[in-house]
Amino acid sequence: MIASVPRIASLVALALLCAASGCVAERGDRTVFQHRTETEVSSPVYTVHPPDVIRLHAPMAPELDGVTQQVRADGKVSLRLIGEIEVAGLTPTEIAARVREKLAKFYIDPDVVVEVPGQNSSFYYVLGEVQWPGPRPVTGRDTLLHAIAEARPTSLAWTSRVQLIRSGMTRDERTVVNVDIDKLLERGDARDDVLLKVGDIIQVPPSPLAWLGLRVREAMFPVSPVSSAYTAPVGFINSPYTSQSVTDSPTAADYYYRRPYVRP
Repeated sequence: MIASVPRIASLVALALLCAASGCVAERGDRTVFQHRTETEVSSPVYTVHPPDVIRLHAPMAPELDGVTQQVRADGKVSLRLIGEIEVAGLTPTEIAARVREKLAKFYIDPDVVVEVPGQNSSFYYVLGEVQWPGPRPVTGRDTLLHAIAEARPTSLAWTSRVQLIRSGMTRDERTVVNVDIDKLLERGDARDDVLLKVGDIIQVPPSPLAWLGLRVREAMFPVSPVSSAYTAPVGFINSPYTSQSVTDSPTAADYYYRRPYVRP
């Protein structure tokens, strides 16, 4: 216990410094994010990927009319009469053109329309101090505020320093902005209530005091994560955001995420 005192003092200083400085610097250009009033949808084009579900409408080809197929892991679907076709990475219009080309061997000028009733490959992610973390399907009109409200921040959340992370065109390119959800709600300042795109990550960090509390707990009781593994809920074990229960009958707000706030 005595050996832990200097470490705890260092953690207190770090938490105070973090609170004063904001912990994380923004990276990238905020203009990559579109405000919900600037456009109707977050992306004008939808491309199909596994495990999306597509449905074909081909009135002249009863073999395919009304057929529904799930895109396989290899990016293909198998259709009667025309066999396998590659659809991953294509828009519904491009898939229809490809099917139409193959059907031309059997029908004269066939009419084909493709829709995507199951958009199962497009997600954004809410992580950190929220009651319902994890992926959310992208609808095209999802906003940051809607995502935060749906995920429900815990009492440990630092909602004035929420991070919104968007990947760029290259592997190492990404934009990180800090959003003050408290200001957005209290003052009606909706300038940061942007539309979310596929792959966006919303990170809700713990407040400095919550982060400090977890670090102190780990310093004073270093074996507690091992013992809590026997009571942690299914799905949390061996996860990069594995949590540990702090009560015998935990609620969602009682979980501390083992992975600390990640600096970009």
